[in-house]
Amino acid sequence: MNVAILGFGVVGSGVAEVITKNSDSILKNSDVSLSLKKILDIRDFADSPFASLMTKNFEDIVNDDDIDIVVETMGGVNPAFDFAMRCLNKGKHVVSSNKELVATKGFELLEAARKNNVNFLFEASVGGGIPIIRPISRCLAGNRISEIAGILNGTSNFILTKMIVEGMSFADALALAQQLGYAEKDPTADVEGLDAMRKICILASLAFGSHVYPEGVYCEGISKITLSDVAYADSADCVIKLLARTRKLEDDKILVMVTPCLISKDSMLAGVNDVFNACLVRGDATGDVLMYGKGAGKLATASAVVGDVIDCAANDEKRKFFGWEAAKENCLASHLEADTALYIRAEKTDKALIDSTFGEVKYLSYDGCDEKEIAFVTGTAKEADLMGKLETAGIKVLSLIRVADY
Repeated sequence: MNVAILGFGVVGSGVAEVITKNSDSILKNSDVSLSLKKILDIRDFADSPFASLMTKNFEDIVNDDDIDIVVETMGGVNPAFDFAMRCLNKGKHVVSSNKELVATKGFELLEAARKNNVNFLFEASVGGGIPIIRPISRCLAGNRISEIAGILNGTSNFILTKMIVEGMSFADALALAQQLGYAEKDPTADVEGLDAMRKICILASLAFGSHVYPEGVYCEGISKITLSDVAYADSADCVIKLLARTRKLEDDKILVMVTPCLISKDSMLAGVNDVFNACLVRGDATGDVLMYGKGAGKLATASAVVGDVIDCAANDEKRKFFGWEAAKENCLASHLEADTALYIRAEKTDKALIDSTFGEVKYLSYDGCDEKEIAFVTGTAKEADLMGKLETAGIKVLSLIRVADY
């Protein structure tokens, strides 16, 4: 089958490399023959071995009836959405690694695929080369999934690892991440949780059956985490991780949020370090299942894309039963409705006030901690109730991090 690629950046060039280099093994392992026919990019690649396949005109791809599968690795919503939609309406399968596109326009693209009896697949949009979408939609299909929690951004995880293991400040760890190419010049999407938010929206949509838009999701990043917070967490036998989480509540509302969390060092997620990602799925039959690996990278992500391309080729005559319904009105729960414990670092406060406000708490300390501060972990309650008590007591909070049980 003939394949075209939209966007010849890191992932797109990796896809081209994998398809051409591994064509024999792909045919042997899957009985699928793939041929790369066109690559769209506005830049010139005169020295590339794929130079003869390059075009700057999308019409050369969408109007070519010999192209069966289109790979979208452009990033962003526009023009990726328009291009992907036009390809689907032309009867071409579309494979995407674009988490922003899937998180914001996934339902519309899945509907277009259904109407045109083609496939829209996006394994690489969450977790890079880690198989996550396919295991949830197939291997765990016999489970009733109650919860998903993941470390879904390698850049923020790298920064937190450096803070925890080497005692680097956030600023120094970020600078190192940028120097090594893990963080962009503008790191906002990574360190403020936006990248992880888009990914957990996709997983929530898949797990619970209706589209979850990023606009309704509560999101906090790691830019306010200090080495004091790391040290207090360590004293409680915990580490701090940026967790993207979704859970089905008793009233059928869906809780989706991205925040830093204290998690026990015994947690399966606690040992996920550096640029690695992990996704924990909690099912009623399997219990906890952890998927772990590199969440980004040229060839790792390209591998996931090509896996979807092979799936499209193998299912060329039929559409896979895959996806979710339109967003349901008022389906998202506020993060304030969640049960949680809170880690609180505050200006020095009378313990009697804290005890009378929160009941039994766990006070934290470490050698060299600031005597002008006090840190503690509350018991578990509705976040709204804990925040209300905190405000009523007038405690001057320096840092507040949720405590998660995974």
